[in-house]
Parts: sequence; structure tokens; C-alpha cells
Amino acid sequence: MPCCPTKEAPATSCCPKKDAPAKSGETIMKEVEEYYGKVLSTSKDLKTSACTASARPHRLIMDIIKKLPNAVTEKFYGCGAPLPLGIDGLSVLDLGSGSGRDCYVAATLVGEQGKVTGIDMTQEQLVVAREHAEAYTKSLGYAKCNMEYLHGYIEKFPESIKDGSYDMVISNCVVNLSPDKPAVLREAYRALKEGGEFYFSDVYCDRRLPQHVKDHEVLWGECISGALYIEDFIRESNKAGFTDPRELSRDEIKVLDPELSAITGNAKFYSITYRLFKLPGMLETKCEDYGQFAVYKGTIPGNQHNYMLDDHHVLITGKPFLVCGNTAAMLGENGKSWLAKHFTITGDRSVHYGLFDCSSPPAVTASASSAASCAPAGGSCC
Repeated sequence: MPCCPTKEAPATSCCPKKDAPAKSGETIMKEVEEYYGKVLSTSKDLKTSACTASARPHRLIMDIIKKLPNAVTEKFYGCGAPLPLGIDGLSVLDLGSGSGRDCYVAATLVGEQGKVTGIDMTQEQLVVAREHAEAYTKSLGYAKCNMEYLHGYIEKFPESIKDGSYDMVISNCVVNLSPDKPAVLREAYRALKEGGEFYFSDVYCDRRLPQHVKDHEVLWGECISGALYIEDFIRESNKAGFTDPRELSRDEIKVLDPELSAITGNAKFYSITYRLFKLPGMLETKCEDYGQFAVYKGTIPGNQHNYMLDDHHVLITGKPFLVCGNTAAMLGENGKSWLAKHFTITGDRSVHYGLFDCSSPPAVTASASSAASCAPAGGSCC
């Protein structure tokens, strides 16, 4: 069945008319729930490359994924690998957890003393996630399951999610599906502890999409119609409290279906992994120079030789690295960030030397994010 109208099948079209009124948020959520709960059986049913991982995750994470139940991995629709290492003992909240793949991986990474909570609005996905959780954590040797799954919406978390209750919020190709993305960002900020992080992959666009593209039911379900213009995302992140969003990696997304490609036109789409830190009062709108430097201790599993903070910062173990005030805060200045135990920050903010000397190399692709170093000499934040 064609997605768009033809002479042979005009009545089967899911394409909105260009002058049709914009869909309501409630309508969009119902369509997304239907698409992921009933239309898609496995990731093989997708029509674009958006909702599939853009690059192989770290080998440690791949080793975990190989041991997950097939039912969990078959219904995985993510666009990246928003699963940071070094989170042992932390509390993790997964927005739009779906079949639970990332929750299962996180449950392994945080260990028995950590906890993982998944939120999803699709009952069919929650059934899959819950069904195998107890047996999986028992296979890890845990006395008690450290995963829980809640039915709810990422625009307004269930009441059990209290303010400042999680160290880490993750999400994988889900925020774009929300009709109210600013609300999602605000809720993520609210749920995080001070020093916590929203570490997530999602779909973005190089422009604002016209309404007829936004209202396309299949393109929305495929994570394309809801793609936020990159610059608008940065603006909304700042409004929510996430000052200085850091891009970790990006890969271009291909719209494989020719009919869908004709609808999206010249717009370019990307899977981008961002890191947003909750550090109130410590992050500034510009990269400022206080003469600080950071030293990575080499203590994060799988990253003993270097650590990649973002597409401009790869810190070599034991080597002093000049940083701006924002980067110093993210890495652990004053012991606030969850990363603090892995870094030594030297210097304070008592003397200001003006703007930090930033240069801007191109963003790193996800496939190249494990390189030893991509940052220019002296560090860079911009």
C-alpha cells in the first residue's frame, strides 16, 4: 500500500493536505501510540533509518546487548546509544523506554546498588519490558530487580518521579515524538539532581519543517516530522535551565522511501547525541576563561586511555587540559557533577581572563567518537 495518494489508491493516503489545520497534541500522541504499539512489529518494519542506531555502541555496551532477551531487542527503535559508562550506583530515568533495551543495559551498568526507571505511554511495549526484567536481573546475580517501568507521558512524569530524584536521564529517539518538547526538557531538568545529566540521542533537522510535513502520520511515527530545528532545540534547552548544551556525535539520517523523501524535500535530518548538565549557577552563556585545567584519572570503564566529553573535548589520561569555566563545572568543579570523581580540576574563578579561546572543528560522527583525540590544542568549548 502506498503511503501517499496515487490514481490507483487515492483513499489510502496518510498524507495531510497542505492547507489542513495542524493536528492537536492529543491526536499526535494517539497516533504515535498506535504506530509503536500496533503498526510496527519489529525494527524491520521502519521506512527510514531514523529509528535505528546510527553507529555501534561502545564494545562494553555491545557485550551487554548481546545477552539481552530477543523480545526486548527486536522492538528497539532507537537512533543512537545514549548509554554513558561509569554510572555504577547511579539512578537512571529513561524517557520513552519502549521495550526496555536501554533500561536493561543501564540496569547492568549501574549495578545492584543503582536503580533504573522507564516511562512509556505504550502498554504493548511495557508488557515486553516488564516480562523479562526479573529473570534478567536475577541472571546478573542481583538479589532484587533494580528496574521498574511506569505507564505515563514524558511531558508530565508520573507523580512518583519527585524533584531532584535521579542522577541521569536518558532517552533514545523519543523526544522528537512529543508534541510539547519544551515540557519534556523542563520535566527532565526537574527530575535531575544537581550535578546530574540529560544524556540522550534524538532526531534533529537543519530547518523548521512546514506544517504539512509535521502533520504526516507515517513521518511522525518514523521520527522525522517531529524533528526539532537544531537551533530551536538549543534555545529551548537554555530556557529549561540546561545552559550550554554539548553535542557528542551526529550522523545523517536517510529517508529511504522515495515517496516520503519527496515530501521532506531538501531538509536534512540528523541523529545527534547531546549532553545537558543540571548545574545551576555554574554554567554561563559564553565560554569564559578562568585559567583552569582538568586532568582525567582514567577511571571510567572502557575509557582508561581517554575520555570524550563532547565533540570538542577528548581528555587524555593524566594530561592537563585547559578548559573554560563551563567545562570545568561539567567535569567536576566543586564536586558538583556526577563526573567529579573521575577528574581533577585545578583553579577557581577568582580571576577572569575574558572569553575562552575557542576554535570550532566539525562535529564528530558517532562512528568516529571513539577516536583518541579530536580536540584542538588547549581545549575548546564552542
